[in-house]
Amino acid sequence: MAHDYLIEGALQGLGYRVEHLDCPDNESLRYGKEFGNRGQCNPTYFTDGNLIKHLHYLHEVEGKSKEEIIRNYLFITSGSCGPCRFGTYVTEYRKALRDAGFDGFRVLLFQQTDGLKQATGGESALKLNTSFFLSFLKAVLLGDILNALAYRIRPYEVAAGSTDAALERCKQYLYEALSRRKRLRPALIRCRKELQAVQVDRTQVKPKVSIIGEFWAMTTEGDGNYQLQRFLETEGAEVEVQSVTAWILFLIWSGRFDTLKRMNLREADSGKYGLKGKNPALRLRMLWLADRVLRGMFQRYAKTMGLYHYHLPDMEEIARVAHEHYNNHLRGGEGHMEVGKLILNVVKRKVNMTISVKPFGCMPSSGVSDGVQSLITEKYPDAIFLPIETTGDGAINVYSRIQMMLFKAKQAAQKEFEEALMKKGLTAQQLVKAAGRSQITNSLHTSRHVVACTAANVIYGMRGMPNRFTFHRNKEEIQGV
Repeated sequence: MAHDYLIEGALQGLGYRVEHLDCPDNESLRYGKEFGNRGQCNPTYFTDGNLIKHLHYLHEVEGKSKEEIIRNYLFITSGSCGPCRFGTYVTEYRKALRDAGFDGFRVLLFQQTDGLKQATGGESALKLNTSFFLSFLKAVLLGDILNALAYRIRPYEVAAGSTDAALERCKQYLYEALSRRKRLRPALIRCRKELQAVQVDRTQVKPKVSIIGEFWAMTTEGDGNYQLQRFLETEGAEVEVQSVTAWILFLIWSGRFDTLKRMNLREADSGKYGLKGKNPALRLRMLWLADRVLRGMFQRYAKTMGLYHYHLPDMEEIARVAHEHYNNHLRGGEGHMEVGKLILNVVKRKVNMTISVKPFGCMPSSGVSDGVQSLITEKYPDAIFLPIETTGDGAINVYSRIQMMLFKAKQAAQKEFEEALMKKGLTAQQLVKAAGRSQITNSLHTSRHVVACTAANVIYGMRGMPNRFTFHRNKEEIQGV
C-alpha cells in the first residue's frame, strides 16, 4: 500500500488526477466472484472486484453517472502474457466491467515485457515519457525502502504502534515531495529522523520468516493473503518481505539471459543468426546499465533514509543455484526464483523459516515450484519451508499450519541465540544490560549478518570483555547520526 500511495503522489506531480484504490478486501472478492468468470485464481477476483467495488461507490454513493465515470476515469494495473492465469486478466477486466455496466471503461496494463498497453476502452490520456517512468520508478523504490525499514523495526519496537505512526509521517513527507516535484533528499532525511526516534529492543529472540511465492499473494497486505505479514508479527516473528525492485531486476536479468541465448541461434528470426534487425550487443549494454542504475538509485535513497546493509538479490546467483533443479528457461510467476531463494535462505542462514504463498491452483508456484521444493527440503534438511494456498476463505486452517511451523522456527532462533551467548561467554542478563548502554537501541542500527536471528546477530556484533562491550558501527550509520 505504501507503493500505491507514493505512485499516486508521483503521478499527481506530473499533473494527473490520481487516486489509489484501497487494499482489496473480502468485499472486493465478493464483487469479483459476482462479475468474473468461474475458475479464476483469487488475485483475479480480488483485483477485478476491487475496481468494480470502487466504480460502484462512485456511481451509487457519489452519484456520478456511468457515462461520466467511463469518460473521466481510467485504471492502471499490471499484466502479463502468462503462462499462468495472470495472462487472462485483460479478458477478466473486460468481462467484469461489461457485466457490471461499465463497458468501455479504460484499463491500462503494465506488461512485463512490452511496457504500458491499453487493454480496454477508448483513447488514453497518459503521456508516456521519461518523466512518467522515472517518477513511477522513484515511487516504487521509496515504497520498497519504507517497507524494508518498517519490517526491520516494528517487531522490536518498545512502544506498540510507534513504528506505524512514524511510517505514516514518512509517507506524507515523501508524498509531498513527489507530488510537488521537490528535491527528495530533505524528505529522506526527515524520514530517517522519524524512524530513528522509534525505541527498539533487539535483544528479543524472534525467528526471521521470509515470504516468497506468487507476486500478488506475497505483496498484498490485506485479506488476499489473510494479512499474512501482520499475523506473523503478532505471533512473534520478524518478517522479510520481497521488494518490487527485485522483480524489476528479475525482468532485466530475463532480458539479458534471453538475448544471450538467442543472439547466435542459426536461422532464427528469418536471419542467418537470431534477432534479425536487432543490435543484441547494444541491448545487452543497455540492460546492464539499467541494472546498475536501478541498484545505484536504490542504495542512494536507502542509505539516506537509514536502511543500512540491505542487499538487493544477485539474480545471477539465484539463477545459478536454482538451475540444477529448475530450468532457467522456464518462465511464469517467479520462475526459478522461488527455488533459488529457498536454497540461499538455508545455505546462507538468511532466515529461520520460508513461507511460499500463492493462490489456490497457481500453476507456476503450486504446480511446479512446490513440487521442486520437496526435493530441496530433502536435500537441505535444516530448511523450514511451508507452502500455503489462498482462496479468500479458510484463514483459520492457514493460521494453524503457520503456527505449527513457526514453533519450529522459534526453536531454531532460540538455538542460534543460545549458541551466540555461549560463544561470547555471556548471559542473557549481561546482554540486556550491555545493550542498554549501546547504540543498538538506535532503531536504524544493523548488526553484521552471521545467522538468521537478529538477537543472535546483536551478540555477534559485540566485542570486548563481558563488562566492557562495544558495538560495531558502520560509516553510513555514523553519517546518519
